[in-house]
Amino acid sequence: MSERADLSVRIGGLTLANPVMPASGCFGPELAGLLPTHRLGAVVTKTVFARPRPGNPAHRVTEGAYGMLNSVGIPSRGAAAFVADGLRAYRRLGAPVVVSVGGLSEAEYWTVTEELAGAGHDALEVNVSCPNLERGGVPIGADAGAVRRVVAGVVARADTPVLVKLAPDLAAIDASARAAADAGAAAVTVCNSFPSLAADPDTRAPRLGNGVGGLSGPAVKPMVLRMVWQAARAVDIPVIGCGGVARADDVAEFLVAGASAVQVGTATFARPFAMAEIVDELPAIARRLGVTRLTDLIGTLTFPRH
Repeated sequence: MSERADLSVRIGGLTLANPVMPASGCFGPELAGLLPTHRLGAVVTKTVFARPRPGNPAHRVTEGAYGMLNSVGIPSRGAAAFVADGLRAYRRLGAPVVVSVGGLSEAEYWTVTEELAGAGHDALEVNVSCPNLERGGVPIGADAGAVRRVVAGVVARADTPVLVKLAPDLAAIDASARAAADAGAAAVTVCNSFPSLAADPDTRAPRLGNGVGGLSGPAVKPMVLRMVWQAARAVDIPVIGCGGVARADDVAEFLVAGASAVQVGTATFARPFAMAEIVDELPAIARRLGVTRLTDLIGTLTFPRH
């Protein structure tokens, strides 16, 4: 196959040059010198809250045998500071900018969305894994009804497409994906890191300052692939796969399972240039799999008949 592969994908109303973007919180403008950011499909910001918040106490990150546990706690300078100067740094990267928004109450998501209106971003990604302090700290994403209310409120106030990053600790990811789609989401991201614990037997204490954290990396990839497959069967909007993506082969695996794009997180900590390598390898993957458009792979997974 000599024809150059078409790597472009559509997410909501956006056309991305390729399906590769960073996961929220795993990449920032300070890494721009390490890879050609303008060649990424999009960039995703750290999660923005309405007001400043410090995040969790140290230690915030610890490694495991097959991945990484983090308990960063989503520090934020607040929406006003982000609009004043943070967004400008992301715009200079030369790729579409997806702003991740969070809230410790349902109404806070709407406040952030209103403060971001007209700021110059290309899409929002609603992080519904945040703890709802109005309901004892249970993640908003654990309740499909809360997901529907939050997303509907954001969509009503947003001037760009709205993506929704779903929580992983769900008995049925398809119900949450349908709730987001019914509320007007342009796409869903599956999914955030998995609640986990690392303990130090010598000190009898958790290895993370906040106690529990979120597991990401190669260990979660098979679980996320299944959830992507479930979500893609449940909704007609694009699904973005996030969990264990480190190579171009991983991208192909997620596309076949039903994803339209992917986010790269843990891999960038050891290899900050990982996303650029993946983009470079995608044309060869397309040739190997016999497609001229990468989108031809989406949802092509078939199960053997017994």
